Amino acid sequence: MSTSDSDRYDAIVVGVGGMGSAAAYHLADRGRDVLGLERYDVPHTRGSSHGYTRIIRLAYYEHPSYVPLLRSAYDEWAALGDERGEEIVHETGSVAVGPPDSEIFEGARRACREHDLDHDVLSGAELNDRFPGYDVPEEFRAVFQPQGGFVVPEECIVAHVEGAQARGAEIRARTAVRDWRALDDGGVEVEAASALDGAGETTDDATATGDTTTGDTTTYEADSLVFAAGAWTGKLLPELAPVLEPERQVLGWFQPDDPDRFAPESFPVFSMRCDEGYFYGFPIHGVPGVKVGKYNHRRETVDPDEMHREPTARDEELLREYVEGYFADAAGPTMRLSTCLFTNTPDERFVVDTHPDHPQVAVAAGFSGHGFKFSSVMGSVLADLATDGETDHPIDQFAIDRFDQLTLG
Repeated sequence: MSTSDSDRYDAIVVGVGGMGSAAAYHLADRGRDVLGLERYDVPHTRGSSHGYTRIIRLAYYEHPSYVPLLRSAYDEWAALGDERGEEIVHETGSVAVGPPDSEIFEGARRACREHDLDHDVLSGAELNDRFPGYDVPEEFRAVFQPQGGFVVPEECIVAHVEGAQARGAEIRARTAVRDWRALDDGGVEVEAASALDGAGETTDDATATGDTTTGDTTTYEADSLVFAAGAWTGKLLPELAPVLEPERQVLGWFQPDDPDRFAPESFPVFSMRCDEGYFYGFPIHGVPGVKVGKYNHRRETVDPDEMHREPTARDEELLREYVEGYFADAAGPTMRLSTCLFTNTPDERFVVDTHPDHPQVAVAAGFSGHGFKFSSVMGSVLADLATDGETDHPIDQFAIDRFDQLTLG
């Protein structure tokens, strides 16, 4: 075991994806000496923060309590975009659509009413007329909110990492955390190793604790530690594993007959409840096709190190049948299929808190398939927790101690 030549860091961030890159950025922006450790590339395609587009929406049908945090996320995305001189949020409007009594329609309408958000309530027929790419049942009801849209996850991660580096942060890709422990002086110690095999590629069979074909490890110390390791969090923090369930997810892109109907300026992002389940989708961006996914896809709980990453014919068929039923003009040839990971909690709310047994350790996990849009503000939240142990942002509903399955603290 070797020891880092650098001084002790103010903070170490484990995982430099959506949440971790933002945490490193905000910590560095506050003048903290930051080390970010990412097991794979920056960015990479093995976790939850890739795929060209991620929905951002204010009409939050899950619960109106998310809206204040979303407003802060929009502000943080705007500030990051101003810093870089580029657009981060691509506004297309957002649609929440389903049967009149569905939680997705009623929840989105409730969020808009409680927070005085601009919105239109449309019948299925009115939605189809306004946005001809849609072909939903006339009896459906929809909430259209004009500030919805998408962000590009890979670009967001790069923006946060480059901003962190410009402020002095040290980011190490292909560096896997093997172990960590709390120190008697209130700090932390982290052991990490190169996640490369002899050919210079990230190993497929390395465990989430960082086992690699290279045995050399480096020990780093810091005053605080941030875990933002996505589906691998339960392996690094096994005490939280009972409430963090990794799940295989598949996305599909399909070529439309009339691409103009599915361009960002004419096709809002959507979330839909229908007989086939809960689906979501995007206009054309980055790939020459309309992107769709089914929330929880085939409900496959997986080990993130062992999951089947190549999409199958069954995966494609599930998505294609949905597109044929509700977006017939987009049901052309398949342009792309891709897998990613959800990490679900029992109540599908996030885990964002300090560790009950180690207050110098902050955790962001369990985003349950709807977290990336929040990553800009979660970076600020995690910086608060890592430096002050608390935050003014409204995160009480994400506390670790809400789970009866855990015995901590």
